[in-house]
Amino acid sequence: MRRSVLPALRAVSRPVPTFRSRPRFPHVGRCGKSTLTSPTDIQFGQPLHETHPHLIKAGDLTPGISALEYHHRRAALTRTLPRNSVAILAASDLKYRSGAVFYEFHQEPNFFYLTGFTEPEAVAVIEKGSSDVEYTFHLFVRPKDEKAELWDGARSGVQAAQDVFNADEAWNINDVSNKLPDLIRAARSVFTDIGNGGKRSAFSRFIAGSDPKLDGLAKLLQSANVKPLRPIMNELRVDKSEAELACMRKAGHISGAVITEAMRGSYGSEKQLWADLAYGFRIQGLDGEAYVPVVAGGRNALSIHYVRNDAMLREGDVVLVDAGGEYGGYITDITRTWPVNGRFSGAQRDMYEMILKAQRSCVSLCREDADTSLDKLHRVAEDCLRNGLRDLGFNMSGNALDVLFPHHVGHYIGLDVHDAPGHPRTDRLLENQCITIEPGIYVPDDDRWPEHFHGLGIRIEDSVRIGKEKVEVLTSTAVKDVQEIEALRS
Repeated sequence: MRRSVLPALRAVSRPVPTFRSRPRFPHVGRCGKSTLTSPTDIQFGQPLHETHPHLIKAGDLTPGISALEYHHRRAALTRTLPRNSVAILAASDLKYRSGAVFYEFHQEPNFFYLTGFTEPEAVAVIEKGSSDVEYTFHLFVRPKDEKAELWDGARSGVQAAQDVFNADEAWNINDVSNKLPDLIRAARSVFTDIGNGGKRSAFSRFIAGSDPKLDGLAKLLQSANVKPLRPIMNELRVDKSEAELACMRKAGHISGAVITEAMRGSYGSEKQLWADLAYGFRIQGLDGEAYVPVVAGGRNALSIHYVRNDAMLREGDVVLVDAGGEYGGYITDITRTWPVNGRFSGAQRDMYEMILKAQRSCVSLCREDADTSLDKLHRVAEDCLRNGLRDLGFNMSGNALDVLFPHHVGHYIGLDVHDAPGHPRTDRLLENQCITIEPGIYVPDDDRWPEHFHGLGIRIEDSVRIGKEKVEVLTSTAVKDVQEIEALRS
């Protein structure tokens, strides 16, 4: 069965032919015959509206995203592919901490973007034949298994891959080695990122060896015309739909409010502050933390990705918090820096207000009509920070700015904290793309710069939607004016 890639007409209330916006609930008995039954009699590998109406709205497959939108995403991918080609994506593996103890599962973002399926051990194949207006969606998943589910929780199973996730062809993942070769051989081009190895440290290359055994899908692809899928997926993911923006607004609004509430508190340690943030995200309705946060008191803020979060907080220091929650897989990214005792010192205030001015200058340009890019915004930030630091008495000759401001001013956000990895920073920013703006200054002990700033690290970051003519700050509930911050404890 093939699905049309043509956009559904808004005036038509019915879904496209054969497409199910609401799942069926088959039950397979011992004789193998399928009958319809109540959803309360069945368990799935992820929340659905019929089983978790407190989490998923009617018509949605995952929080905030409808089954129809997932179809439109697959159709959009298909329109970019040449005829007689396939795109192959694999789910993430379950990763183990030790023995049978596993880490919390996080689905591979591109796989999730196209399927909404949140279980491991799955493969999706989007097949485009000789027609430009049709595609076939193949989904390989784990079968229902009573014994395995007793230990590891429910699985959705093969039938649900069709009835719930709208696969045209659904298969047991154990059959992938038999079914996938035919799909690959029939395709003129294969678009996939499987087997590209990803980012590996020198240590991991040494341990694993530089010439691992070629097996499985990598071996099948040796004779195929393989092309990278990521650039195409980046182009699709960088432009956010209204449903995606709604998820990001919720994540940003709640996360900002939680961080503002944390500013009211008096904390003795980084760990206590971290615990309150993590609790706040969940208790206010988010799925949890979007990433391991930075909770860096005093000189710990000089390390950009400090995540130990195990030191005591000291009177007279500032604490830099880079944290955010996620909703439906969509993240928010916020950094705020505030005084541990609730009051900025003179040097802290001067540095903070200079960085805030630079941040606001960049945020004001986050509009399509500003004809800007991430790299252009970075140059604006550099100019603002360089001039501001010079006014504060800093010697800005040589490599001074690279030392004091060692990272880029922003990045794309969405399903990933650094969304659409590899997407050019030189591209013009367009309406409904989402980025961060995060200038920061980190002053080491260096005789070139005023001593009263030594050991001070300050970053201010918001998640921002590019508007047509107006900026939308998704994280505005996190206060950032000096007066607002100090008033929280007055």
